[in-house]
Amino acid sequence: MKVRKVLVALLACVLVALAACSSKHTGAAATGGSGLGDPGKCSAVDVAVSSEKIALLSDLARNFNRSNDAKLSNGRCAFVRVQSKASGSAMSLLAQGWPDPTVNGPRPVVWSPAASSWAAILNQRLAAKQQPAMAPPSDPFMLTPLVIAMPKPMADALGYPQRPVGYADILALSRDPRGWGKYGHPEWGPFRLGKTNPNYSTSALNATIAQYYAATGKTKGLSLEDLNNAKVRQFARGVEASVVHYGDITMTFLNNWFRNDARGTSLTYVSAVAIEEKSVIDYNSGNPDGILDPGEQPRKPRIPLVAIYPKEGTLFSDSPFIVLKAPWVNATQREGAARFQAFVKRPDAQRTVLRAGFRPGNPSVPVGSPIVAANGVDPNEPQTLLEVPQPTVLSALLDRWAADRKRARVLLLLDISGSMGEPGNKTTGETKLDLAKSATINALSQFEPDDQVGLRVFSTDLGPSQNQDSLDLVPIGPLASNREEIVRRVQDLTPTNGTPLYTATQDAYNTMSGSFDAQRINAVVLLTDGRNEDARNSDLEGLLRTLRTQAEGESAKPVRIFAIAYGADADLQTLRRIAEATNAQVYDASDPTTISKVFVSVVSNF
Repeated sequence: MKVRKVLVALLACVLVALAACSSKHTGAAATGGSGLGDPGKCSAVDVAVSSEKIALLSDLARNFNRSNDAKLSNGRCAFVRVQSKASGSAMSLLAQGWPDPTVNGPRPVVWSPAASSWAAILNQRLAAKQQPAMAPPSDPFMLTPLVIAMPKPMADALGYPQRPVGYADILALSRDPRGWGKYGHPEWGPFRLGKTNPNYSTSALNATIAQYYAATGKTKGLSLEDLNNAKVRQFARGVEASVVHYGDITMTFLNNWFRNDARGTSLTYVSAVAIEEKSVIDYNSGNPDGILDPGEQPRKPRIPLVAIYPKEGTLFSDSPFIVLKAPWVNATQREGAARFQAFVKRPDAQRTVLRAGFRPGNPSVPVGSPIVAANGVDPNEPQTLLEVPQPTVLSALLDRWAADRKRARVLLLLDISGSMGEPGNKTTGETKLDLAKSATINALSQFEPDDQVGLRVFSTDLGPSQNQDSLDLVPIGPLASNREEIVRRVQDLTPTNGTPLYTATQDAYNTMSGSFDAQRINAVVLLTDGRNEDARNSDLEGLLRTLRTQAEGESAKPVRIFAIAYGADADLQTLRRIAEATNAQVYDASDPTTISKVFVSVVSNF
């Protein structure tokens, strides 16, 4: 099928599907701010967009704000401001009426998630609460298909593109005890899949939909009966079993992949990641997260990625432009939004969309560079499109994923040094430790009962002999049996002494590595508000060297350290290096009042 026909067919499908849907969804929060400043005397039109297109939409908004198109019929002007919000997070906030704009950013007039399926989920969630739909049907203004990104040597080993590859092949390879040895490369180790959390990430939602379709052999009409079929669920569990860890955004995997590429270890970090075609183009151009910082020069990877278009079919992220039917949207803002929508659909704006690596939503603009084979992608793919399921099926699919996902084994490592007793919220009088305790307890609800969780605290001079750096308060075990004990012990925590960060981190890593469970995601969640204060161990480079050595190689036991830099005095740069050494991620909670939101994002990795 020619790509023109694919796009036209997709546009028709999306319009029909959205018109037929009552919509719905759930997710959690991501941060983002109003990036374009004070609108002055103009009427602000706030736009919440998924992270992969924040740079593009910001540029288009700037051009719009400077143009005559921003002039309104009442003589005023519109001023578009763009904030980045993960699709699932924005859906969840909208379903709640977008609470606390001072924390979550301004209430949007326009919402552009990565895919229209989030609009269906939002409206479905609102309908369940007997509230009117907020997201009317909308045309896409740009598109990008879901692909399985794989390092070129691995794709070559599988025979792609001469030999089609799909989710069934991933399942077979992940189950084969020889791993990549089956294809003559035992040094690459087992097959490892990177995937984000479908409650927040569009690529993960689309990948999960595609997995279930692959299990049924269908390309449309995925039903509740299909989701409940034992063989279908067994297939889905098999694919999920190969996941190294989940995440809230694909950039976590791409940035880690890029760092490993620089060290020559990209082939043993992860074998494949479910991402969007646009991200493959960005990665291969030397810009893995799609955003170049001022002065940053792109560096092409040593080993490029190849976009595999699954043989069973795939879905497009269609980036709808939704002018919300929300009580906070007035007529002036609605007119400004309509003018901006017309602006971004013009051919010149659509050519800007193409240059950014997306396929234009306006069929009059042909697909061309950079969507070319030299960038690891194929403009003539995908050949088979999958139908977006009905809203009730989408909702049930997320529930099934929660039941079928790979289980976790997590050690919560909490800093209880003296500085945790400092003020965290001046309005309520809560200390940093008070806020961290509430966040930890609330985050437990994000785990499943059969996930294994333990609690360890650290500070100097702990224990009966006052010469320990850390204490296990609750041994790692099934949350169903130890949740109440974790809650009780967290509630009893009090601030103590100093911060033996390096020793506590190494000891926690050794504990998890020594009892590694290959059937689970093994991780440490490290929360600290300070810097290393242990005179007995100030060897950061030694710690990082040890973590990297244990994390790499064919027989590595990957234990990820997800670090939370808590409060203004936390050593964010050091924590970033610790997280990256284990191919994980650091989270910035420099404002202590954001810790609950940040903790939820951390737990989305499991």
